[in-house]
Amino acid sequence: MSRQPGPDRVQTGVRMERRLVKVLKAVAELRNLALGELLEELVRDAFAGRQTFSVPALAQVGELARIYGLDSPAADSGPEGDRTDAL
Repeated sequence: MSRQPGPDRVQTGVRMERRLVKVLKAVAELRNLALGELLEELVRDAFAGRQTFSVPALAQVGELARIYGLDSPAADSGPEGDRTDAL
């Protein structure tokens, strides 16, 4: 029986806001995932138009954000005009 090879993964050097990374690491730990696995899941769900977290899980994320001082994640997304809904 032959096994299908796993995904080809690469190391990235993505810069992110420190408090956001702390929240992501905590969420990954709660879900028993590596940070990279959580990020892949979030991106795949976003691209597919799915919501990654249930309502109770979103409440947990909100509490972690509060603990780590990330009170308004959307407000700190970057310079004005950085985000758009269109590609």
